[in-house]
Amino acid sequence: MTTDRPAFSQRIAALLRASKPRWRFCVRMTVSALAALAVAQALNVPLQGLWVIITAIVVTQMSAGGSLRATLEYIIGTVGGAIYGAILGVLVPHNTPLTEALILALAIAPLALVAASNPNFRVAPFSAVLVILIAGRFGEGPIESAITRSGEVALGGMIAVAVSLVVFPQRANHMRLSAAARLLERFARDLPQLLTGFTAELDAAENSRIQNDVGAAVTRFQQITAEAQHELLITLASQPDPGPLSRTMLRLRHDFVIIGRAGTGPLPEPLRGRLSEPLTRVGTAASNFLNDSAAALDRRNAPPPLDAYEAAIFTYTAEVEAVRSEGLTLPLTSHEVEPLFALGFTFEQLRQNFIDLQRCVRDYARRPARRAKASNTSSAS
Repeated sequence: MTTDRPAFSQRIAALLRASKPRWRFCVRMTVSALAALAVAQALNVPLQGLWVIITAIVVTQMSAGGSLRATLEYIIGTVGGAIYGAILGVLVPHNTPLTEALILALAIAPLALVAASNPNFRVAPFSAVLVILIAGRFGEGPIESAITRSGEVALGGMIAVAVSLVVFPQRANHMRLSAAARLLERFARDLPQLLTGFTAELDAAENSRIQNDVGAAVTRFQQITAEAQHELLITLASQPDPGPLSRTMLRLRHDFVIIGRAGTGPLPEPLRGRLSEPLTRVGTAASNFLNDSAAALDRRNAPPPLDAYEAAIFTYTAEVEAVRSEGLTLPLTSHEVEPLFALGFTFEQLRQNFIDLQRCVRDYARRPARRAKASNTSSAS
């Protein structure tokens, strides 16, 4: 019984560490709502600051960049809908149930069409309806109601962004680099498995699962990258451009798609026996490079060398040339030989993308500039 308690406490501690980002998000959203309530009461905002509080809750995201992005989208939709609702409220009388239904239709239909084309205007129909229906209930005109609602939303958004920057701040850039490292680890784990499809039967469902999981991980990474780009507007620290790393991850994803489609069946027996070991070396070297790059990103270290992968490609290419010179490909159909060309092209693309990945990892590496400067100064003295 006593031997189980340390293990149980360790599991609880590990669970708490894993859920730390969620607890921080919980605290930030709660603080955003309470801060919005306090500000609304201090400014005597109508409806006890209902829309200030709702906005602060809705736009609070996992990172400061995400909160800023959600705030900008929410403000754009709210202001657009409020302006359109105010114009309708002034031009179209709506004193009877029939005319009220008519103005609601005129408010919702066009804005819904705009929202379907541009996600920034998703809240525009709601904002327009709010302006039209609430204006008469509190003795406000449509224009005054539009100004009030827009101001409340802007105030709630600013509170949410401020809280995201102060209370357990989670930078989108840090989340992005962590997500990039986890994505590289996934690449490293899945690439050798995909390459086995050229020397053995790879289950089609497993191939599809790998492709779907990689695609979903890349999509999540792209979303975090978009938040990081918004975060550059409010951060004072100099950060590398998020674009190159995002594009490199997307190109690596395309390489996986090509390998997965080409490796739907094993190579013919004469080629399989000769190329099995070179393919394994390429997969191992690529996996090691991706894992080392992930570790370098986590630790902000210099990128790993590419020598092992380039040597493995050289060995594979030399073996392919030997197979062709011996005439082993002559009896084969073009369909049977096609995977060789796909692999050669993809391995070269991987090499180019690995070079780009090295450059990206180097951009994020910590440079001991101060230490080097201090050592140079002391040696000069």
